[in-house]
Amino acid sequence: MIEREAFHKKDRKTTFESVVGVTSRPPEQADPKRVLATNRGHWAVESFHYLLDWNFNEDRSRIRTGHGPENVTRLRRFAIGVLKGYGSAKTSVAEKMRRLNRNTRLVFDYLRMTKNSSRNSSLAPS
Repeated sequence: MIEREAFHKKDRKTTFESVVGVTSRPPEQADPKRVLATNRGHWAVESFHYLLDWNFNEDRSRIRTGHGPENVTRLRRFAIGVLKGYGSAKTSVAEKMRRLNRNTRLVFDYLRMTKNSSRNSSLAPS
């Protein structure tokens, strides 16, 4: 059994739920720590897919042939990696995208692509 507590930002409410799982693993392979690690690993992957879909609308992509879908996904994953390294860890990827979208110069400064980009800039990755 896994018990979860979730805080919903919109309505500022906390919800609790208990989930019971079933596995085909024998008892020696299904101790609580191992099952929890597997569950958390699954949600780590899901949260990344959520980022791709929410911020890049990946599920609605119309790229379907050749190496296009794989290449575009790799570019999106690279962009998320860059964005996660940009600014504060508390700021969401979506907020970082909005900020950089409004000021292209910040993108060039962050990637140090101009002569005026400072190594000691507050935008520099840590």
